Amino acid sequence: MKETIFTEEIVLTKIYTIREQKVMLDRDLATLYGIETKRLKEAVRRHISRFPEDFMFELNETEFHNWRTQFATSKSDKMGLRIAPMVFTEYGILMLSGILNSEKAIEVNIKIMRIFVKIRKLLLDNIDLRLIMEEIKRKTEDNTKSIELLFQYFDQLIEQQEKPPERKQIGFRR
Repeated sequence: MKETIFTEEIVLTKIYTIREQKVMLDRDLATLYGIETKRLKEAVRRHISRFPEDFMFELNETEFHNWRTQFATSKSDKMGLRIAPMVFTEYGILMLSGILNSEKAIEVNIKIMRIFVKIRKLLLDNIDLRLIMEEIKRKTEDNTKSIELLFQYFDQLIEQQEKPPERKQIGFRR
């Protein structure tokens, strides 16, 4: 197969949420690794004991049907799947580098893992923001001027985030 060059944006478009997990499909991973999908599947089947359900699973008939009906035609380049794909979680993708055992697989996995870490960080940042909003909501529930108070809390939050950290001055004083 030809050499595949990919960016973070390309990989992000290949990460889906299935069964409430961030996953990648076998064919997308095979493309990134520069191998045929059937070779990737063969390697996984040879080492199936390394891929428990939380590392890799195949879509069941209902999931696969729902997946295909989301797209206009099965011949579509976007999702022209005729056979239920193997779906890999972050752990399964990490395990793939061990069974594919090539420099390319290791390099691709490092890039993919960095992207998964970024996604996790974004989700955690979102949770922090939700917790702040809940705290503001709790503080304003009993107040008749809750909207006004809400904006004051927002202003305080923005000020806290905009303030540069205090730095200790380095050097000599005259």
